[in-house]
Amino acid sequence: MERTTEQASRTSRPIEKINEGDLMARLHKGYANLKKQIHNVIVGQDDVIDSVLCCMLAEGHCIVQGVPGLAKTLLVHSISDSLRLEFNRIQFTPDLMPSDITGTDIIQEDPDSRQRRYEFVKGPIFANVILADEINRTPPKTQAALLQAMQEREVTAAGRTYKLDLPFFVLATQNPIEQEGTYPLPEAALDRFMFMIFIDYPNLEEEHAIVKQTTTRKKQAVERVLTRDDIVLFQEIVRMAPVSDMVIDYCVRLARATRPSDPLATEKVKKYLKWGAGPRAGQFMTLGAKARALIKGRVTASFDDVKIVSKLVLRHRIIPNFNAEADGVSVEQILDDLVHHVAPPK
Repeated sequence: MERTTEQASRTSRPIEKINEGDLMARLHKGYANLKKQIHNVIVGQDDVIDSVLCCMLAEGHCIVQGVPGLAKTLLVHSISDSLRLEFNRIQFTPDLMPSDITGTDIIQEDPDSRQRRYEFVKGPIFANVILADEINRTPPKTQAALLQAMQEREVTAAGRTYKLDLPFFVLATQNPIEQEGTYPLPEAALDRFMFMIFIDYPNLEEEHAIVKQTTTRKKQAVERVLTRDDIVLFQEIVRMAPVSDMVIDYCVRLARATRPSDPLATEKVKKYLKWGAGPRAGQFMTLGAKARALIKGRVTASFDDVKIVSKLVLRHRIIPNFNAEADGVSVEQILDDLVHHVAPPK
């Protein structure tokens, strides 16, 4: 979770010239403009948009689960258009190979010397915003190629390593309906995603507005309101934002309370969970809470910020046991009970 040298070098100079209050105001205003542009094409889904953008500002990646037709692709495309970022969509299929994502070496002939040499052709992973559509449709070998890029911000091909441009954000989708012929992501792979976000059906008014907006010749445009450097700066501001030891302690307590063998575990956790979340959950809850506080115009994260992001961070990191399945107890019910019983430190 440490900053890389490249990230620090790209943002240290402008931050030194701007005071803390101006930085916070710049982030808050930039976020408001960005969300306004997204709402030009996306109806409703305020919580989903907040969660996705919080994840991006915290330098994380997120996985979105929802039935087809809920504008997952349109949301990511709108974000990249508003930010002047390069966007690529990768449709995962059972026959997709790792080189289809990362790129491959091809033989090229030099026009002057007539000598042949290998030249690396970059794959679709070389973009700022990646939509990994139906990531559970492809075999583990191809999934692993994407996961290395997510964690290390680099790609290895034919023994050579290529750095990815910053910012780099992956939004992966899963279809909860069709499970036949899929390759579920292993727990170690899911742990690399900061948030898991559920997209639900729109309400009656929102669905009316969606149908009205998308059945005419007029298309809503998205203006580019932020640059690539703005996002890299905002990500650094999130890292710089102060956070109290009590908020960090609350994040750690929530993460530890998901482990059945831990003294902090609740009764439901002990009864219904096989495995709990690792230390990365505490890191992501802290970063997510900081990002959420900043986009709401506050300097420091509160316990309420932690509560809101806790389910996004924990829902794909805990593993129910047979008792949960037999009693019909869902992950969401376990997490609701967890947040209710694990009190913030006093």
